[in-house]
Amino acid sequence: MTRWLLATLLLTTLCRAAARAQIDTTRVDRYTTRATLYGAGFSSVFDTYLSPQAYKGAELRVARENMRMTKLMRGNVSQQTLFQVNLSYTHNRADNNNTIASLVNWSYGLHYQFRLTPSFKLLAGALVDANGGFVYNLRNGNNPASARAYLNIDASGMAIWHVRAGRYPITLRYQANLPVLGLMFSPHFGQSYYDIFTLGNAGGVVRFTSPHNQPALRQMLSADFPVGSAKLRIMYMADLQQSRVNNIKTHTYSHVFMVGMVKELYRLKSGKRPALPPSLGAY
Repeated sequence: MTRWLLATLLLTTLCRAAARAQIDTTRVDRYTTRATLYGAGFSSVFDTYLSPQAYKGAELRVARENMRMTKLMRGNVSQQTLFQVNLSYTHNRADNNNTIASLVNWSYGLHYQFRLTPSFKLLAGALVDANGGFVYNLRNGNNPASARAYLNIDASGMAIWHVRAGRYPITLRYQANLPVLGLMFSPHFGQSYYDIFTLGNAGGVVRFTSPHNQPALRQMLSADFPVGSAKLRIMYMADLQQSRVNNIKTHTYSHVFMVGMVKELYRLKSGKRPALPPSLGAY
């Protein structure tokens, strides 16, 4: 009888521990870090379809990011979505012509988290990276605009470090995304959009891309500081997009400083939000 009581007590304890572990996994899965950022900086726009010159000027950018943990691979995989829009107004070297350029970017990625210490972790994974936009030359007659449309699979890596300046907690992050394989829309050099979309001469305007003809890189370096119940994020973004497809060379080099607020959200049906250590959240 004593053995049966001990066995029953041990089984009950194990079941309760498993239930608590499942609840903790669900809690981490519901824990979301959301940031909205606004910024300004410098942009260099080059497109030989429109002009043999590079145009340089100012850029405005808005970005929104969500990060949370998933249940994949025993809860060690985080999910990231990033949506951003930029708008630039640039001029040529002689300052007698201008261009307006804009690009909308959306990416969805999964990263495996290597928690090296309670305050430092490395993330490695992949992103689906979709981009669409335009470059408009204010003085061109026959071909005043050039469309930008491309879809990539990116290799992505991050380093996240929770540090303290005295008693003041700071979260540092560096992220780099490198396109590995993709598809890009591009007319042939000298080919008009009327020829493509009206006359139907669309052969070869969609090309496979890889680092040999699209050596691009998007980098982000940020620091989060607590402000009340939220956090203030300061970020530098180096968005270096370039390509050489159908005898057309393009690049958009953006260096932007951004600032915004970070909110930590927890979704649940009832009860209070639990306190989670930084190492358990996606960020």
